[in-house]
Order: sequence, then C-alpha cells, then structure tokens
Amino acid sequence: MSSTDVRRAIVRISHEIVERNHGVEGLAIVGLQRGGTWIAEAITSQINLIEVTVKVPCGALDVSLHRDDIGLRPVSLGAITKIPFDLTGATVVLVDDVLFTGRTVRAAMEGLNNFGRPRAVQLAVLIDRGHRELPIRPDFVGKNLPTQQDDDVSATSDGVFITARGGDAR
Repeated sequence: MSSTDVRRAIVRISHEIVERNHGVEGLAIVGLQRGGTWIAEAITSQINLIEVTVKVPCGALDVSLHRDDIGLRPVSLGAITKIPFDLTGATVVLVDDVLFTGRTVRAAMEGLNNFGRPRAVQLAVLIDRGHRELPIRPDFVGKNLPTQQDDDVSATSDGVFITARGGDAR
C-alpha cells in the first residue's frame, strides 16, 4: 500500500465508523500503542470533519502489561496510556495498525476496563494479515493482506511494508 492507499483507507474506515454507529454520539476512539495511535488520531480527525457538531475524543492505550505472553516476549516500556475521558457507556473503537494473532486486541480489551465499562467495543485495523490465534474479527479493515506466518508487516503513513523470509522487502 502506498501513502495514498493508506490515506484512502483511513478516510473509508472513518466513514464506515460513522455510518455503522449512526453518527458519533457516545463514540470514543482509542489507539493501541505504538502502531495504532497515529491511525487513531487520523481517524478521529477525519470523523471530526465528517461530523462537526460533536468532537469525538481520542486516547492511547499501552497493553504491554495486560498481554498473556508477557513472559515469552520482552515488555516494551515507554509507551504511554492516555485516556483522559470515562469510557463507561461509550462505544469504543479500538484502532491498531496490523491485526495478526489477536493477542494485542485481547490485552487491549482487558486494559480498557481500567477506564470504565464501555457499552460496546469495535475494532478498526489498517491491515488484517490473518493467522489468528484467538477468535477476534475486526469490524473495520483498511486492507486484507495475506502473509506468511513469519513475515514482518509494518504500517506507516508512508505505506505498508512486508519483510519476507530471508529479509527481502515486498
């Protein structure tokens, strides 16, 4: 995906969020640290252009201490949780860059409980690459991108990049 494709996907996801929720009343956007925060901010900005009467709040959630594989991988410190609003009764759209096994999303749902009890939680991802280990399905997807299990996928505003086995970029 090029930077234009990424921008187009963000605009489309933003419109889909507004349509599915019949507006933005009671909506909150929460990006998952690190990769989902810039996408959450972009989606929030776009939604606030679509629906100008209500400003949708945007936050960031670090899930590293809520992961179920905390002993299997290093904890990445330095990411900050910033949700300066109560989530009780809100429809929360979790935003991440790449959906892979589903473990980050599971951890995020646990982490949200520290900020209230949402009415509903929806999931928006820029890239869904499959290979799920948990029964998690996104509500909003920028692009389904079939990959190999050991590929590395990174998403930035400049585009989406895959590093295949052996280090060759695709």
